Amino acid sequence: MARLATANDVINRVAVEVGLNADVNPVGSTDEAFVQIRYLLDSAGQELVQLHNWQILQEEYSFTTQDGDTGVYDLPDNFSHMIDQTGWDRTNSVPVGGPLSSQDWAYAVGRDLVSQSIYASFKLQNNKLELYPQPPPVGMDVTFEYMSRNWVSNNVNLTDRSDIVDAGSDIILFEPILIVKFLKCKVLEAKGFDATSARMEFENVFDSITGKDEGASILSASNNARGFPYLQPYRNTGDTGYGIP
Repeated sequence: MARLATANDVINRVAVEVGLNADVNPVGSTDEAFVQIRYLLDSAGQELVQLHNWQILQEEYSFTTQDGDTGVYDLPDNFSHMIDQTGWDRTNSVPVGGPLSSQDWAYAVGRDLVSQSIYASFKLQNNKLELYPQPPPVGMDVTFEYMSRNWVSNNVNLTDRSDIVDAGSDIILFEPILIVKFLKCKVLEAKGFDATSARMEFENVFDSITGKDEGASILSASNNARGFPYLQPYRNTGDTGYGIP
């Protein structure tokens, strides 16, 4: 589990590194320097959400299509962006196609391909998920993984999350060294100081942490690379029985 720090801890660490004295409650401080750092902390956290698919912010969303559905569904309140290639129709054990471009969607609708559509497909539009065909088949269990935009957690209930700091006791879900280095860059840049060295420190930490955040697969130039074979005709797929319940 990642080491976690409070908003007060992060702000005070940055304040000291840029030459300020630590404050007992920096989030609640009326000192203009700490007010600025607090707002910059919100900016830093919201920006970091967009820079990498952090495993601590990954969530799964699922719903089952019902009779009378239009095929247009609300996204989760904390939705930032979908993780590519994670959409699945678990009822039929097949991936959900897409995301369809506007051109592909218009083509499917224009050609009325409902009867020829083997798999469901989707697109994101107006902050909603749209399934094709419309209306969708009833009883389809659709799931996908997405990135939450909420990088701040309440210190009492860690599932109560937000995308802005509300109290000094709030928990920052990023690694402390990462958010500290990034916030320091923003503070120095906002003050008009040379942030070249601070930016380099942040980039080094960012590269290191993102490289380890989820682990990495084995890369090989040969045909004998180790790895888990999900479905491979020469290893684990039977010769008969296709399509038989």
